[in-house]
Amino acid sequence: QVQLVESGGGMVQAGGSLRLSCAARGTFATYTMGWFRQAPGKGREFVAAITGSEGRPYYVDSVKGRFTISRDNAKNTVYLQMNSLKPEETAVYYCAADSSPYGSFLYSDYDYWGQGTQVTVSS
Repeated sequence: QVQLVESGGGMVQAGGSLRLSCAARGTFATYTMGWFRQAPGKGREFVAAITGSEGRPYYVDSVKGRFTISRDNAKNTVYLQMNSLKPEETAVYYCAADSSPYGSFLYSDYDYWGQGTQVTVSS
């Protein structure tokens, strides 16, 4: 069993930055950790993931070069540094854990989810 708690959301102007954190309780080091987001009226969208086996990051094309996912296994925490934020990225951001260490873009592959943290980007 893994429990995930996100923090770091808030309101920022377009072009600004936020750093999200996700603290995990339970097994962590071997899990792939992912970030997804869900805007009002839309489905949950993959944003980034980092594998448990090699710490390899993956990103959706729209955030490449602006977002950075990282993990600190000693602290059981995964981070999402978001720079140059855009108003259309306003959403609830969710942290998720996949028991496979090899990484996935698929919502259905993730076994555990946090409650989400709101990110609002004003224009």
